[in-house]
Amino acid sequence: MPNRKDLILARLADEGAKTAAFFRAFTSGQWGQQVYTVGPEWGARDILCHFLSAEKTLAFYYNEMANGRPGVPRDFDIDAFNAREVKALRDADHSPETLISEFERLRAGTIAIVRQMAESDLDRVGYHPWFGDTPLETMLKLVYRHTMLHQRDISKAIETGQPIPHSTDR
Repeated sequence: MPNRKDLILARLADEGAKTAAFFRAFTSGQWGQQVYTVGPEWGARDILCHFLSAEKTLAFYYNEMANGRPGVPRDFDIDAFNAREVKALRDADHSPETLISEFERLRAGTIAIVRQMAESDLDRVGYHPWFGDTPLETMLKLVYRHTMLHQRDISKAIETGQPIPHSTDR
């Protein structure tokens, strides 16, 4: 039976490949589809930019946790970070293929970091800006669940041609 680390590695690889394939299947018009109408009001391309910044930054902190450090700083402002990072990537005006390739590179980096971890590292508790004090195992599972949730929202917006309705119970 695979250990926890092997299961996480498999899901990171599988869901990363699905994310890349998901975005590669877009038509040119789908890249501009608005997905959210509250908060950052992101479109589909913005969400891919969000994946890049989140993957890069959180992988750094997860590696720090595996090496005995506390994780994301407690004063980390996730909303300001997301707004700043997505805007910077949006303003850089990279092609969709460049963004997808960068996502694949960053996901491979996350996988490499997890490969270096000991199984016991998954039990380390650190701070996550959305979930508070959380075991590293849970945070690593959030990496692939995060993309799955946003992709579901993008799919709904593309299917209907409308942003997804705002819900207070999300």
